[in-house]
Amino acid sequence: MTPEKLRALFGGLQVWQRQGRRAPHKCLLALWAIGRCLSGESRMAPYRLVDERLTELLREFGPPRRSVHTEFPFWRLQHDGVWVLDRTDGITLTSSGDAHKTSLLRAGVRGGLTEDIYDTLRANHRLATQVASDLLAAHFQETQYDDILQRVGLDPDFAAGRRSTMRDPGFRAVVLRAYEYRCAVCSFDVRIGTRPVALDAAHIKWHQAGGPDDIQNGIALCVLHHKLFDAGAFTISRPVDGGVVLVSEEAVGSSGFSLVSRICG
Repeated sequence: MTPEKLRALFGGLQVWQRQGRRAPHKCLLALWAIGRCLSGESRMAPYRLVDERLTELLREFGPPRRSVHTEFPFWRLQHDGVWVLDRTDGITLTSSGDAHKTSLLRAGVRGGLTEDIYDTLRANHRLATQVASDLLAAHFQETQYDDILQRVGLDPDFAAGRRSTMRDPGFRAVVLRAYEYRCAVCSFDVRIGTRPVALDAAHIKWHQAGGPDDIQNGIALCVLHHKLFDAGAFTISRPVDGGVVLVSEEAVGSSGFSLVSRICG
């Protein structure tokens, strides 16, 4: 399989999306499988193991959900041409054509990258990191990259060639200037000479979800609060002119929320 075709397959994953929100389930499963591949682990993994590992990834990097359905990406990813199951006979299906979780567990079904893709990635680590970078850039925020790579067993330094989606190069300068080079949450404004450090121009609506590169969709955040923002610890209900900060009900802790709570007003 050529590198171009392989990258196109992963780039064409059918990902559920609605109103700018995307489900990262298939992408996280694919990244986990690539990590196993580069670590020399077996190509096929039992669903019981996939369920355990993917649940952890979705709890950390997926949207808040009361329940996590790992059976959906495990079953559906085979339709994208990158994933195979060692058996599908005898599996009980729902009315929508998905496999029942209990049926997958009972049957001991195993899944993994196709043999062709697995062998190609094992022989070409550079290509593997390019595919991982493509998935990250298409479906996650940059502040999440290193954490995700570490969780799926990929060395972030090894994948340092990752690319990002095209952005307006002037976006950061305009947003930071509008916020007077201060974090909107904690007022952090450290500079080295005239250069601001550890201060980002964050998209209120993610760039990957169609958020525009304009000041109304931007907010200045220090790297800590940028990471908390992307993780969903707090969000902005309205754009920069009069925006309201809302702390997630899922965010818990004994300290660290005072500044955020203060501007929730």
